[in-house]
Amino acid sequence: MTLSVDESFAQTPIDPHLRQQVLILYLGTSALDSAVIGWSRYDGTGRSRPTMGDSDEPPYPTGLDALQDGWRLLQMSQLLPHQRGHEYDVSYLPYEFLFERLVEARG
Repeated sequence: MTLSVDESFAQTPIDPHLRQQVLILYLGTSALDSAVIGWSRYDGTGRSRPTMGDSDEPPYPTGLDALQDGWRLLQMSQLLPHQRGHEYDVSYLPYEFLFERLVEARG
């Protein structure tokens, strides 16, 4: 049986008590064990409302530490070479790593 997209997304989750938390870490280099220099957190449980700049210390020293604490790595930034003459331009943080974990939504 084939469902429409709306029907598929309207189905009850396998475990309706689980919610996703998202952690975005910006690292100093493309290596997962390099230092965290920026971060954002999002809480799908609704129990907290983290915002950028809400702490002075990163949640983990490196991306590898987040993995070892149970976060699942979903995406790493694509490595793109700098254009000639733009090696030292200030811009976005290029080494973005996206992590997630599923947690109980109840109490």
